[in-house]
Amino acid sequence: MDRRAFLTRSVTLGCSLAASPLLTPISFAAAPGDSRLVVIILRGGMDGLGVVSPYGDPDFAGHRGVLPLGGEGWQDLDGFFALHPGLAPLMPLWTAGQLGFVHAVSTPYRDKRSHFDGQDLLEAGGNSLSGGIRGGWLNRMLPHLAGAQMGTAYALGRDSMAVLNGAAPVRSWSPDTDLALSPQAIRLAELVMQDDPAMAAALSEAFSLASSDGDDIAVEGGRREMMAMLRDDMRGARRSGEKEIAQFAAGRLREEARIAAFSLNGWDTHAQQERSLTRALTRLSNAILALQEGLGNKVWNQTTVVAVTEFGRTARLNGTKGTDHGTGGAMLLAGGAIKGGRVLGDWPGLGEADLYARRDLMPTRDLRAHLGWIMRGMFDLPRDVIEAEILPGVDLGTDPGLLL
Repeated sequence: MDRRAFLTRSVTLGCSLAASPLLTPISFAAAPGDSRLVVIILRGGMDGLGVVSPYGDPDFAGHRGVLPLGGEGWQDLDGFFALHPGLAPLMPLWTAGQLGFVHAVSTPYRDKRSHFDGQDLLEAGGNSLSGGIRGGWLNRMLPHLAGAQMGTAYALGRDSMAVLNGAAPVRSWSPDTDLALSPQAIRLAELVMQDDPAMAAALSEAFSLASSDGDDIAVEGGRREMMAMLRDDMRGARRSGEKEIAQFAAGRLREEARIAAFSLNGWDTHAQQERSLTRALTRLSNAILALQEGLGNKVWNQTTVVAVTEFGRTARLNGTKGTDHGTGGAMLLAGGAIKGGRVLGDWPGLGEADLYARRDLMPTRDLRAHLGWIMRGMFDLPRDVIEAEILPGVDLGTDPGLLL
């Protein structure tokens, strides 16, 4: 049996191809130096006004009602902005200068407000979807890091991470990735691959990743027992995926990896926003705290975590106490490498004449400029390379001073 036939027929050996580490994407990359970068894509359009609320703006209450400091659990940040209760567990990071926000930012995407197009542009990193840009901006950065290799960057989770798609090699993993094979099947796989060093190495890594959750990939019994184990693992991943992803990322970032990317869903808050936004923010908080714990103080102090979303949401609540697709929004920064304890950005105001199209928060700076300055500060990349190749068309402007 050749390798192709083995992989094709592996279902009969008890291997779930859909969950196999050989086939399920999650990505990491390795690079020289000690700086670590974690990019979290918040899919669905996070409501920046609801997360970092400008209660000091005289027009805010009229758009959102009598919140936030009149609401339970809201945290005052600087006398103008307040933090949603869902991120309250991160307040010690804020106090330590390891949590910050940038408000009134967006990609160049405007007006159509499609999740798919917005996310595509966010991860591609260009000016428009018709610009002929290939791959994602994180992947385009990798060739400019001297000594970068496959273990430098990881794309994590079940969602496709287009931000790391491209020519540069990356690695992938998902919390529901597992293998359940009989001892005989494991030995057969090793024999089939042994004459091909690349395939043998890939198989060895697949076995290592699959057992990283503490489960032995060797399962005594038949197909029923093997599939039961895989189903149990998938149910566990759905319950606590963000923590498992963050813990796995931390483990790799403590070793050779320097870049990790994953996404969190649940930010499309059209109705009864408070419930769904609290759930989403709790998951984000859990992921960041798991990263901090898993990295340890030394590596955490060399790490920047950036959480970005495809667009913000409308300034006004709608009739179902939700918000609709908007334009300007906020990005979150965390880690020991950032200069936190601040809400940055040129605040445009919330008066009707100040809003974009009289409905959305007006963007006052390109989100990509902040990403560019993070890459420049962490990896010493030339400004012209960032503006022309990694984030083509961006104007970095002045340094916002995001990093220590």
